[in-house]
Amino acid sequence: MAALTLVPEGSGWAWGAPSTEVDWYLTGLTSPATLLQLIGNLVLLAVPAALAVRLWPGMAHPARLAAAALAAGGTIEVLQFLLPLGRVVSPVDALLNAAGAVLAGLLAAAAHRGHVGQHHPAPRGRQSPGAADVVCSGPASQRPDRSAVPSRITRTGRALDERPLAIYR
Repeated sequence: MAALTLVPEGSGWAWGAPSTEVDWYLTGLTSPATLLQLIGNLVLLAVPAALAVRLWPGMAHPARLAAAALAAGGTIEVLQFLLPLGRVVSPVDALLNAAGAVLAGLLAAAAHRGHVGQHHPAPRGRQSPGAADVVCSGPASQRPDRSAVPSRITRTGRALDERPLAIYR
């Protein structure tokens, strides 16, 4: 990121007035240079945001993600202001950085949630995650007659010993 945002392009800095920047983006959508700048600003923080969401699941909350993304985008613009790099300092760039980061972070969180919910078969030698033991407690007089009930039942109600290659605990 530093190579993309903090490499000198001259000396000093220039202020990118928000209204001028927005107008430049909106009227220049047919220009390859404008599209490159727009897409670059949107994807600049996308990978760090996606990684942050995967490493710290609490970051998947939209407000936390937006706050962190705005802080990161704002930090880049402040550094471009403080260091004489010949860059344009633009709050619009910081907002575009944050928007791309939030979108990427939320997509990464949704993809992870979808992946986690998928069922994967248990490896051989381990209990299937869908199986549960029938638990009876209390005095023997209150327990059901176990002669008609299989000792282990799956969520579907089938006895484990009815399944081929069933794995017992």
